[in-house]
Amino acid sequence: MTYKQYHEKREALLNEAQALINEGKLEEAKAKQAEVTALDNEYQNIVTERANLNALAGAPVAEPIENKSVNVSGARTVDVVSEPAENEAEVYLHAWAADMQGRSMTAQEKSVFDKVNAEFNNAYTHDTTNTAVLIPETVAAGIWKRAEEMYPLYADARKYNVRGKLVIKKHTGIVAGDAAWYDEQTPTADEQNAFGELILDGRELSKAVTVTWKLRAMAMEEFIPFIINELGERMGVALGNAAAKGKGAASLEPEGVETALLAEDGTPQIVTYTGELGYATITEAVAKIHSSYLAGAAIYANNSTVWGKLANIMDGNKRPLFVPDVNGGGVGRIFGMVVKPDAGVSDGAILVGNAFQGLTFNVNEPLSITTEEHAKARTTDYVAYAVVDGGVVDTKAFAMIRDTAEA
Repeated sequence: MTYKQYHEKREALLNEAQALINEGKLEEAKAKQAEVTALDNEYQNIVTERANLNALAGAPVAEPIENKSVNVSGARTVDVVSEPAENEAEVYLHAWAADMQGRSMTAQEKSVFDKVNAEFNNAYTHDTTNTAVLIPETVAAGIWKRAEEMYPLYADARKYNVRGKLVIKKHTGIVAGDAAWYDEQTPTADEQNAFGELILDGRELSKAVTVTWKLRAMAMEEFIPFIINELGERMGVALGNAAAKGKGAASLEPEGVETALLAEDGTPQIVTYTGELGYATITEAVAKIHSSYLAGAAIYANNSTVWGKLANIMDGNKRPLFVPDVNGGGVGRIFGMVVKPDAGVSDGAILVGNAFQGLTFNVNEPLSITTEEHAKARTTDYVAYAVVDGGVVDTKAFAMIRDTAEA
């Protein structure tokens, strides 16, 4: 039985027990609770026997997983943190939850917990007086997923997990030697390309959650989703705002799409309007996107702009341009492109483009968490930390519509 199977079965039994209590069938509910206890004991025995078997077999310590990313120019060499082996991942999840809740660990949990975090803290620079703890992969994935659910522009961006500085070459144009027609005697001209660079380095993202000791005593199955929702929701706000309007450059934030488009000389990718948004404004914006990016393009705006402006556009025959559709990952479609409400986009602004091709984020230090106890207040601070950066790879993948009255 894997941890996932155990967790799903346990959750189903608890739901059945709660339903029986709601129906007043207390004896049957007690029987279900006994099944939960038996399941817990069975799984604990499985974990123990698995550990014993590995010890008898002389199972080797998991080798560090090498960084499988492509060789990127300018990347700094950093010791790679090894992920727990498959059976260790379940043990580490239990151990991490126990540490976060101030509960005692088994000898096996303590061993796995110390090994994983020793590797993590050796690979990155941390203050030894307040040591960070690596968040389990499943919990970290839940935090990132929660952030993506709230902010589709960030969700649609291309993601990397390259430790150290990531330098991405950007092809900005062909200076000379593009394809052309020639007569038989004329040699083909040499191509001369122009390149720029998108440098993604280290920008620190952090969020603190304060939990009372009474609340911290909740069951592990409740504690983990609670942490995922609390951290994911608040870190999602920072990531979502950064994807749309992060200041980039010398600021503490990644570069957002709006910032990159506004910074261009002459702002060629921006369309402006005043007051009522018209059909021609949308077509003008779509025309500014390079044709190679149209497949996969979407429309992003905050909820007020979606329903106050986009949903009310009419074509020349007074037919709505906006077609409601909740099956494509958004709330509707315009010209076949999905319309996605995104709170990170500025009021009155509409972004049209291909986020996967045009926007990139890199997590160069994974999520970790540090706890701080406050005995008198009977509270615990959980401080999540990661190093993330992002920026626009190609502005031609986007166009922005701005209301001059709100700009």
